[in-house]
Formats: sequence, structure tokens, C-alpha cells
Amino acid sequence: MSDAEWQVVRVSLPVPAWLEGRGGKPEGYCHRQMIDAVRYVVDSGVKWRSLPADFPAWDRVYAFFRRWRNNGLVNEFHDRLRGRVRVREGREVEPSAGIIDSQSVKAAASVPAASRGYDGGKKINGRKRHVIVDSLGLLLMVLVTPADVTDRQAARTMMPQLAARHRKIRLLWADGGYTGNLIDFARDQLRLTLSIVKRSDDVTGFVVLPRRWVVERSLSWLMRSRRLARDYEALPASSEAIALWSAAMLMGRRLARPVSPSRQMAAA
Repeated sequence: MSDAEWQVVRVSLPVPAWLEGRGGKPEGYCHRQMIDAVRYVVDSGVKWRSLPADFPAWDRVYAFFRRWRNNGLVNEFHDRLRGRVRVREGREVEPSAGIIDSQSVKAAASVPAASRGYDGGKKINGRKRHVIVDSLGLLLMVLVTPADVTDRQAARTMMPQLAARHRKIRLLWADGGYTGNLIDFARDQLRLTLSIVKRSDDVTGFVVLPRRWVVERSLSWLMRSRRLARDYEALPASSEAIALWSAAMLMGRRLARPVSPSRQMAAA
């Protein structure tokens, strides 16, 4: 990280328990070093054991990653950055609408058979990332499942959690894979409007579809991190954490850039 980006990231970090008098002791490594090491793995796609020698020991870095994953700290860190990006863009911290979609990726040999499947539509043996983003394309939720789990099945799991975490959301845009009883479920059980954005049958070639392009762009942002180009993680929870780290990197860089004069005038 640059110094400017570290200043952005530093104020969004979860507060250690020992600083609040809740027990524990200070960590042996600087948070900036540990976060840089995790970001290096996510961005370059190397194995944990292949971390360069100028980072802390690989097992200490992985222990840091695992602790943040298990205790939900990476979610907290990511959500704080997302709130700051939304405020900077002139939005409220909590979104009122979102877009849902999925992406199938091949799984490496390290992925156990119990958590992988075959996506017959995409002809991919691996896992599927189900994401919900806001209107800016920032991640609200990510769920990693075997690739044979349908979009409707994953959405039925994700939408109640989404409604509980983001109480202002009342509208979700989706593609044709989310039609059927899911629309009634969202309306009757969650008071969510699931709006299906369909591609016209009389259009050929590539067409930018309203709202759906936002989530497609978000998925392409994730694929810029080499660790996400294929699923290498033994646990689906690790895959979800890697996606959050990737999104946090993009938001940190975005916040570290100076605000343009035109945007300053618009905010004023």
C-alpha cells in the first residue's frame, strides 16, 4: 500500500480487543505488514508458502487471514470501506437497491469433491460465486457454493440474510435465472421486489442490459485478482474472504485517490 492508501485503510480497521480493555495482548506484527502480505496473495495468486521473504512468516500471515475470516473481521473491514465509498459518491451509507448474479469458476485440485460441482450450462467443474452488489457495483454479499447449485437456490439463502443486514433494501434486479416462485418468495416473505431484466429475443450480439451490467462489471473486477481466477481454497468460507479482500483493495485505492474539483463542487 502507498502511504495515502494506508491512511485510508488504517481508520477502517477493526479495533483490537486489548485496546478496548477486553483482554488479549498486542499482536507481534504490524497490521500494515500483515494486510500487505494478504493483499499480495490475493492479487498475485501465489501460495501462502511462497510469500516473499520480506513479508512476515507465511504461517503467521495465514493465521492472520484465518482469524479475520473466522471472526468476521474481514466483513467488518470491507463494510466500513464500502460505507465510506458510498458517502464519497454522494450516496447514503445503506443502499436501497441491489443487483444479484453469479459466476462459475473452475476449481483447482485443492478443492475437495464435497464442495465442488458441475455447472451444466457453463460446462465448468468447480464452484459458483453468487454476489449481490449495490447500484455502484460494491459488494453487499458473496456466497460460494458448488457449481451445480442453481441461482434460485442460492438466492433463497442469500435474500433473507440481505434483508436482515441491509434493512433499507427494497429492490433487487436480476436476470432470467431468478424467475419463478422466487419472485413471490421475495415479495411475500421479505417485502423485496425482484425485478427481472431480460434480454430481448430480437437482439443479436453483445448488448449492455440496464442494471445487469453493474454486477457484471463487479464480477470482472474480482477476476482481476489472480487468486480468484480459479478457486484454490479448501473451504468455501476462504473463497468468500478472498473475494472480500479483493473488493477491499479496490475500494482502498479508490478512496486514496484525490477528489476531482468537479466532484468537490457537486458535493458542496
